[in-house]
Amino acid sequence: MNKQKLEVLTPQNSQLIFIDHQPQMAFGVQSIDRQALKNNVVALAKSAKVFGIPTIITTVETDSFSGHTYPELLAVFPEAPLLERTSMNSWDDQKVRDALAKGASEGRRKIVVSGLWTEVCNLTFALSAMHDTDYEIYMVADASGGTSQEAHDYAMQRMIQAGVVPVTWQQVLLEWQRDWARKETYDATIAIVQEHSGAYGMGVDYAYTMVHKAPERADHGPRLEPVSAG
Repeated sequence: MNKQKLEVLTPQNSQLIFIDHQPQMAFGVQSIDRQALKNNVVALAKSAKVFGIPTIITTVETDSFSGHTYPELLAVFPEAPLLERTSMNSWDDQKVRDALAKGASEGRRKIVVSGLWTEVCNLTFALSAMHDTDYEIYMVADASGGTSQEAHDYAMQRMIQAGVVPVTWQQVLLEWQRDWARKETYDATIAIVQEHSGAYGMGVDYAYTMVHKAPERADHGPRLEPVSAG
């Protein structure tokens, strides 16, 4: 067993790359609900922002085919350059390699990946990067999507066989947080959970307001008492 893969993700050993989160690519996704996909991508981006994770956004054929990156993703990293490519394989672009190498030089050799499509852009990048370097690839399965369930699943299986580590966005967030005693990121982590984690987030809201008597997160008008119509 590779001991490095037994190390959990930390804010010090990780970097993140978003690959081709663009409308035309999303149109073809059939392995996950596309609104859920966008929710998970934005949640992952916000998580990286909270923990100061170096983040790369790369795009393919923006003007001729794929369209512009989700505005919700760009809003998290408004100053990030968009590394445009022609190749489906991000590893073929020197800008991408250089950006990853910069992070790796700081000890960030665990590359967290979210992209479209799983069976093409994610798979070819992962295999090529692992072939040419000692990077470890952590593929965020629920912040990626394929053109069919089979396409996504078999691509994930192929990558796992090659040594890629499958993860989910919330798993990544909570590995970065690790300890609820880390108060400097506690509130921001909980805020991401409340907004993006579905039932978990609803449960946190319930516990805060009903058990711990915290104020509600949103202002609203007065709650009018029941009036019988009988």
